[in-house]
Amino acid sequence: MVRAIDNIGVDVELTSNRQAALDADGLVVPGVGAYAACMKGLRAAGGDDIVYERIAHSQPVLGVCVGEQVMFNEGNERSEYCEGLGLIAGSVNLLDAQVVPHMGWNTVQAPDSSSIFNNIASERFYFVHSYAAHAHADGSPIGVATHEDAFTQPVQACITTASYGNDTFIAAVEKGSLTVTQFHPEKSGEAGAQLLKNWVSTFNEKR
Repeated sequence: MVRAIDNIGVDVELTSNRQAALDADGLVVPGVGAYAACMKGLRAAGGDDIVYERIAHSQPVLGVCVGEQVMFNEGNERSEYCEGLGLIAGSVNLLDAQVVPHMGWNTVQAPDSSSIFNNIASERFYFVHSYAAHAHADGSPIGVATHEDAFTQPVQACITTASYGNDTFIAAVEKGSLTVTQFHPEKSGEAGAQLLKNWVSTFNEKR
């Protein structure tokens, strides 16, 4: 991810410094492995408070893969329930497909209001996951975000979906200064690079 952001001409730093994470123009929260383990590590490092503080000040945050999933209300991975950050309404569950993980290139269904998919909505992106957040058939998320009050004002979530097997799942969400993708922009070639550029271009809009 550091290399991908550097390649689009943006200064990037991998840091464990709390103040640096708070002061950055944009913060990327990547994630690999199991939902509960990722949440445990995030909380141990104080990353949850950093994300909440940035959202409260309308500072851009990008969550990727498990870093996307933990932004939702909860995760149920291998029958292990875990509360997430609760910034987006929904639950992360096993994909409904004969073969998991969902691994490889796939298209997404992005609404016209999306900023990050500007000019790339028809492109393919790279996914590697067995679990995903889900929405109702009409595209509205499940329930209410448990930490909706972290946003300084009510914001409507812009939801992008993708399909795999028998499942339609949430592939990306844009909600105020929070942006998340289930797929990996840093592994998605030119389309992923453009998505990162589109995200960076929203920084001034989120302030």
